[in-house]
Amino acid sequence: MTQRPEPTPLFDAVQVIRQARETLDIEAAAVLGLKSRIGDSFARAVERIYALQGRVVVMGMGKSGHIGRKIAATLASTGTPALFVHPAEASHGDLGMVTAQDLVIAISNSGESDELNVILPALKRQGTPLIAITGGLQSTLARHAEETLDAGVDKEACPLNLAPTASSTAQLAMGDALAVALLELRGFKAEDFARSHPGGALGRKLLTHVADVMRTGADMPCVGPGTRLAEMMREMSAKGGITTIVDDEQHVLGVFTDGDLRRLIEKGADLREVIATDVMHRNPRSIRPDALAVEAVELMEQFRITSVLVVDDAGTLAGVVHIGDLMRAKVI
Repeated sequence: MTQRPEPTPLFDAVQVIRQARETLDIEAAAVLGLKSRIGDSFARAVERIYALQGRVVVMGMGKSGHIGRKIAATLASTGTPALFVHPAEASHGDLGMVTAQDLVIAISNSGESDELNVILPALKRQGTPLIAITGGLQSTLARHAEETLDAGVDKEACPLNLAPTASSTAQLAMGDALAVALLELRGFKAEDFARSHPGGALGRKLLTHVADVMRTGADMPCVGPGTRLAEMMREMSAKGGITTIVDDEQHVLGVFTDGDLRRLIEKGADLREVIATDVMHRNPRSIRPDALAVEAVELMEQFRITSVLVVDDAGTLAGVVHIGDLMRAKVI
């Protein structure tokens, strides 16, 4: 006789939403509970890290290890050299990556992780200072640490009170608090952040200069003051809807755009004998080669233009930057 399958429990959306909200309440309470524990030990930990000659080495097992990787990444990207070393691998050779000039931040909710505790005497022998992030204030880890940061929680968000949830959230928040305190202490600025994130949007905005994206040489739309309109149109069509007008020394005299051409046609002007100096705009918008590319974007937005001339201190044309160039460089 075949057994009938167990009936599938009915999906209860109300229960799902209630549980999710309760989870957030528990984790929010865990993070807020850390505020009263930020005191002298936290300040001393920040002071030790700030004075460090080497690197911060973050360690943790299981979920604490995942949190440790994120803390190491946050520290490294905000001005504090840091890396993650897996405790189990450390006891099989990777401990050679840690020197007496470094500092270890060890993360464990209980403070009794075997893989961490087995390497603590070795760290002590070589003089590597240890900061513990743990809920076990009387644990083996806490006893070995120079400073202990209390990240304990009353309960996990897990209904079984087993899976690290609120505790790992508290560890992460404590790590962020360390990173931000150090960031402020170092006077870390947006430009510094950009240097460690050259591939990100902020990095492109703060590190890309006009000289990096401008058109130069044969790609630069440029004609002389006596150039006839037909030749100007060919230059504009080939090079972005704009041409600059320069003298023999490449000093900028003016600019002519496809918008100017449309307005001339609308007026019914006789275009057969027109030359550049008859129709160019004098004193066009310009920018220096060493300016940030985002400044060129601001000029374009302010004056509703699609190209900006790049001019050096002597008033010589150095290049032209078009909105398409900025888009390809992902500045905008």
